[in-house]
Amino acid sequence: MAGSVFDSQVYGDLFGSGDAGRLFSDSAEVRAMLLVEGALAKAQGAAGVIPQESAAAISRAVVEIAVDPGVLKRPTGQNGVPVPGLVAAFREEMKAPEHAQYVHWGATSQDIMDSALMLRLRQVLALVEKDLTASVKALGVLSKTHAELPMAARTYGQHATPTSFGAVAAGWGAPLLGLLEELPGLRRSCLLVSLSGAAGTSSALGPQGAEVRAAVAKGLALSDPGCSWHTDRTPVLQIANWLVRVNLSLGKLGDDCIALVQSGIGEVYLGGAGASSTMPQKQNPVAPSVLVALARQGSGLLSVLQGASMQRHQRDGAAWFTEWMCLPQIVLGAASAAMASKALCAGLAPNAAAMASSLSDGLGMIHAEALSFALAAEMPRPDAQDAVKMLCQEAQSTQTSLQELVARDHPGLDAATLFDPARQMGRAPWDALQFARKAEELGGE
Repeated sequence: MAGSVFDSQVYGDLFGSGDAGRLFSDSAEVRAMLLVEGALAKAQGAAGVIPQESAAAISRAVVEIAVDPGVLKRPTGQNGVPVPGLVAAFREEMKAPEHAQYVHWGATSQDIMDSALMLRLRQVLALVEKDLTASVKALGVLSKTHAELPMAARTYGQHATPTSFGAVAAGWGAPLLGLLEELPGLRRSCLLVSLSGAAGTSSALGPQGAEVRAAVAKGLALSDPGCSWHTDRTPVLQIANWLVRVNLSLGKLGDDCIALVQSGIGEVYLGGAGASSTMPQKQNPVAPSVLVALARQGSGLLSVLQGASMQRHQRDGAAWFTEWMCLPQIVLGAASAAMASKALCAGLAPNAAAMASSLSDGLGMIHAEALSFALAAEMPRPDAQDAVKMLCQEAQSTQTSLQELVARDHPGLDAATLFDPARQMGRAPWDALQFARKAEELGGE
């Protein structure tokens, strides 16, 4: 098995991460770091920190020169970071030592790498946003179309009371909608430039350090943090937390779908399912299983990443290395889940017949709560609950429907209404339509 399922030739389609996978490749990281070096030189030239002629030469070279990631392997192994090797290779390729000497002026490796990371995370957030939006819109259509379709709600894995499939779809979509609504604030507060120098003091940049940092932030369309965040990994943690919550929300959708396609339930169609190597009758819930697996992976990795955020002194190599190992997997896991959910939600459909059958099974005891409240109009609530418990026990022991027993013992009750799932869904249809309206208002495709 490959070291990562996301770039495996065997498992890559199962856990496809699309363009996010390309953003978290060696070549993409090198390109992003060079863009940061170019923006740094341009800002320093404008501020008079380095000669403007050299700044222009560096900015041109960043566009024209491509550094092979392979040449960074040995120096990274020696130095612990790729930037010294990158700067050396870039200076060599410039063939203009009088200008190349000003590359990376006053910055430290972490400034370049963290800023480059934010450039790539910005693109990943846009990719995940697009796929989540498509999922929310598809769930909105399901919510609207099936707002009045009764099905059994389940708590602790057992029938509870009637709900609607539209409300269930809305329940899957509401957390995703909330995550999308958080994105503008997340981008503003967490997509930050880094330019603080070796110990976070910007001493090598002199009195113009803050001015240069602000200019670099503007040039890269990132936010200016106003301070060093070398060891304050809050921006990275908040982005990672958002991505893992994407995983968890989609994992809940996947887990519910796995339960709803189980033998004997079969209340949803997935639109595309996997074949078994030995059992011809099976269609496995592949996409839902992917969502659940990615949610489990993401939550575990986030715990490790949180531990790595407790960094020693002004720079902590071991903690930073830990971040490198965890964060890309979190990012690709969320991107993969968002892609899988987009396809899954587009193909989801209810099996109305199976839902109706499930509601009619169980001798009508799914309506026990409604019955207890109806009886509470005639007697104290505790007595009504006791009476319904007795009727449920009799229904089970005699295999007689609860509705028949109610007709026998309480002929004055409106049993037709009490035992009609379509009239016992409470606010479920309204909730479904409210979510559908919000989903329709989303931008995107």
